[in-house]
Amino acid sequence: MDIKKTYSISELAKEFDVTTRSVRFYEDQGLLHPTRRGQTRIFSSKDRVRLKLILRGKRMGFSLAETKELFDLWDETLSGNEKQLLLMLDTLARKRAQLEQQKNDIAQAEMEMDTAEARCREALADLQARKRKQTKATTKEPESIDQK
Repeated sequence: MDIKKTYSISELAKEFDVTTRSVRFYEDQGLLHPTRRGQTRIFSSKDRVRLKLILRGKRMGFSLAETKELFDLWDETLSGNEKQLLLMLDTLARKRAQLEQQKNDIAQAEMEMDTAEARCREALADLQARKRKQTKATTKEPESIDQK
Protein backbone atom coordinates (compact mmCIF):
# COMPACT_ATOMS: atom_id res chain seq x y z
CA MET A 1 0.00 0.00 0.00
CA ASP A 2 1.51 3.30 -1.13
CA ILE A 3 0.89 6.05 1.40
CA LYS A 4 1.49 9.51 0.00
CA LYS A 5 3.40 11.69 2.49
CA THR A 6 2.18 15.21 3.01
CA TYR A 7 3.75 18.14 4.82
CA SER A 8 2.56 21.22 6.61
CA ILE A 9 4.07 24.59 5.82
CA SER A 10 5.87 24.64 9.17
CA GLU A 11 7.36 21.16 8.57
CA LEU A 12 8.80 22.25 5.22
CA ALA A 13 10.04 25.54 6.63
CA LYS A 14 11.78 23.77 9.48
CA GLU A 15 13.27 21.03 7.28
CA PHE A 16 14.79 23.51 4.82
CA ASP A 17 15.57 26.24 7.37
CA VAL A 18 13.41 28.89 5.68
CA THR A 19 10.54 30.95 6.97
CA THR A 20 6.92 30.02 6.38
CA ARG A 21 6.66 33.40 4.68
CA SER A 22 9.27 32.23 2.11
CA VAL A 23 7.28 29.07 1.43
CA ARG A 24 4.11 31.14 0.93
CA PHE A 25 6.06 33.48 -1.39
CA TYR A 26 7.16 30.54 -3.56
CA GLU A 27 3.53 29.42 -3.65
CA ASP A 28 2.44 32.94 -4.70
CA GLN A 29 5.05 32.82 -7.49
CA GLY A 30 3.47 29.62 -8.81
CA LEU A 31 6.41 27.40 -7.88
CA LEU A 32 4.58 25.34 -5.25
CA HIS A 33 1.03 24.05 -5.48
CA PRO A 34 -0.28 22.87 -2.11
CA THR A 35 -3.82 21.65 -1.72
CA ARG A 36 -6.00 23.24 0.93
CA ARG A 37 -7.96 21.84 3.78
CA GLY A 38 -9.85 24.91 4.93
CA GLN A 39 -7.14 27.51 5.57
CA THR A 40 -4.44 24.85 6.00
CA ARG A 41 -1.93 24.25 3.20
CA ILE A 42 -1.13 20.60 2.53
CA PHE A 43 2.14 20.15 0.63
CA SER A 44 2.88 16.97 -1.33
CA SER A 45 6.15 15.14 -1.81
CA LYS A 46 6.36 16.87 -5.20
CA ASP A 47 6.12 20.27 -3.47
CA ARG A 48 8.88 19.19 -1.07
CA VAL A 49 11.16 18.24 -3.98
CA ARG A 50 10.33 21.51 -5.72
CA LEU A 51 11.21 23.52 -2.62
CA LYS A 52 14.51 21.67 -2.42
CA LEU A 53 15.17 22.48 -6.11
CA ILE A 54 14.16 26.13 -5.64
CA LEU A 55 16.64 26.54 -2.81
CA ARG A 56 19.37 24.68 -4.69
CA GLY A 57 18.76 26.85 -7.75
CA LYS A 58 18.89 29.95 -5.60
CA ARG A 59 22.31 28.91 -4.23
CA MET A 60 23.48 28.36 -7.82
CA GLY A 61 22.30 31.82 -8.84
CA PHE A 62 19.09 30.89 -10.65
CA SER A 63 16.39 33.52 -10.56
CA LEU A 64 12.89 32.42 -9.53
CA ALA A 65 11.74 33.15 -13.09
CA GLU A 66 14.37 30.75 -14.46
CA THR A 67 13.37 28.10 -11.94
CA LYS A 68 9.69 28.56 -12.81
CA GLU A 69 10.46 28.26 -16.52
CA LEU A 70 12.23 24.95 -15.91
CA PHE A 71 9.38 23.70 -13.71
CA ASP A 72 6.82 24.69 -16.36
CA LEU A 73 8.73 22.79 -19.04
CA TRP A 74 8.97 19.77 -16.77
CA ASP A 75 5.23 19.92 -16.07
CA GLU A 76 4.52 19.67 -19.81
CA THR A 77 5.72 16.07 -19.79
CA LEU A 78 6.03 13.27 -17.28
CA SER A 79 9.80 13.00 -17.55
CA GLY A 80 11.01 16.26 -19.09
CA ASN A 81 11.92 16.74 -22.71
CA GLU A 82 14.64 17.88 -25.09
CA LYS A 83 13.53 21.52 -24.87
CA GLN A 84 13.85 21.46 -21.08
CA LEU A 85 17.23 19.77 -21.15
CA LEU A 86 18.59 22.22 -23.72
CA LEU A 87 17.28 25.14 -21.67
CA MET A 88 18.87 23.70 -18.55
CA LEU A 89 22.22 23.27 -20.31
CA ASP A 90 22.06 26.84 -21.63
CA THR A 91 21.14 28.19 -18.21
CA LEU A 92 23.97 26.25 -16.57
CA ALA A 93 26.46 27.57 -19.13
CA ARG A 94 25.34 31.15 -18.43
CA LYS A 95 25.55 30.62 -14.66
CA ARG A 96 29.01 29.08 -15.02
CA ALA A 97 30.18 32.10 -17.05
CA GLN A 98 28.75 34.45 -14.40
CA LEU A 99 30.54 32.53 -11.65
CA GLU A 100 33.82 32.68 -13.58
CA GLN A 101 33.41 36.45 -13.95
CA GLN A 102 32.64 36.76 -10.24
CA LYS A 103 35.72 34.69 -9.38
CA ASN A 104 37.85 36.98 -11.58
CA ASP A 105 36.28 40.07 -10.00
CA ILE A 106 36.95 38.69 -6.51
CA ALA A 107 40.58 37.89 -7.40
CA GLN A 108 41.02 41.43 -8.74
CA ALA A 109 39.41 42.93 -5.64
CA GLU A 110 41.69 40.83 -3.41
CA MET A 111 44.77 42.05 -5.28
CA GLU A 112 43.62 45.65 -4.92
CA MET A 113 42.97 45.12 -1.21
CA ASP A 114 46.41 43.55 -0.76
CA THR A 115 48.03 46.58 -2.43
CA ALA A 116 46.00 49.03 -0.34
CA GLU A 117 46.80 47.10 2.83
CA ALA A 118 50.54 47.06 2.04
CA ARG A 119 50.50 50.83 1.40
CA CYS A 120 48.62 51.48 4.64
CA ARG A 121 51.00 49.30 6.66
CA GLU A 122 54.02 51.07 5.11
CA ALA A 123 52.54 54.51 5.79
CA LEU A 124 51.68 53.49 9.35
CA ALA A 125 55.21 52.19 9.96
CA ASP A 126 56.69 55.46 8.63
CA LEU A 127 54.35 57.50 10.80
CA GLN A 128 55.17 55.46 13.90
CA ALA A 129 58.92 55.74 13.20
CA ARG A 130 58.69 59.54 12.89
CA LYS A 131 56.63 59.67 16.07
CA ARG A 132 59.30 57.66 17.94
CA LYS A 133 62.03 60.01 16.66
CA GLN A 134 60.03 63.07 17.79
CA THR A 135 59.43 61.50 21.20
CA LYS A 136 63.17 60.79 21.61
CA ALA A 137 64.09 64.31 20.51
CA THR A 138 61.72 65.99 22.99
CA THR A 139 62.65 63.77 25.93
CA LYS A 140 66.41 64.40 25.56
CA GLU A 141 67.61 66.95 28.07
CA PRO A 142 69.41 69.86 26.56
CA GLU A 143 73.13 70.05 27.31
CA SER A 144 73.93 72.65 29.88
CA ILE A 145 76.92 74.95 29.75
CA ASP A 146 78.17 73.57 33.08
CA GLN A 147 78.69 70.12 31.62
CA LYS A 148 81.47 71.38 29.33
